[in-house]
Amino acid sequence: MKNILLGISGSIAAYKAADLASRLTGDGYQVNVIMTKGATAFLTPLTLQTLSKNRVYTDVFREENPAEVVHIALAEKADLLLVAPASADVIGKMANGIADDMLTSTVLAVRGIPRYVAPAMNTRMYENPAVQENLARLRRFGYEIIPPKEARLACGEIGTGALAEVSVLVETVEKRLQSGGNAS
Repeated sequence: MKNILLGISGSIAAYKAADLASRLTGDGYQVNVIMTKGATAFLTPLTLQTLSKNRVYTDVFREENPAEVVHIALAEKADLLLVAPASADVIGKMANGIADDMLTSTVLAVRGIPRYVAPAMNTRMYENPAVQENLARLRRFGYEIIPPKEARLACGEIGTGALAEVSVLVETVEKRLQSGGNAS
């Protein structure tokens, strides 16, 4: 069984991660979820635990098994990393090697597997040169970016920044894992 590491950051689109986790689990994947503090403001860890059938990780300092460093163990057993939704904050941290929470610490430990980032934020934020440079940097580091779509955003504006459709995320992950899942 392939293991997907699903990172969820603080974005209104976090609610879509429930459907994403449910569909991936239903398709026979092992899904380990890591949520940032911001993500838990939009969606509860219990929801993701129920849908993924696994413990949800939120605290890098919560180590229940003294024989294991959780963020390293999660990175080692993952076959694919997907951060969806990826907020501007998390994208910036990932692009600059900042590891100040469970998600970013685990992301830094991931090696040799496909890594995907699916941005979700307001158009103005998405188009900001700093965010675009951080996405370019992640591409240079070997991440694949699943682009956001144009839609009505939480602020009411219509623009690019909405999380890609869950079906697109699932299809991208499944296609990559079925093709062998080698890192790019």
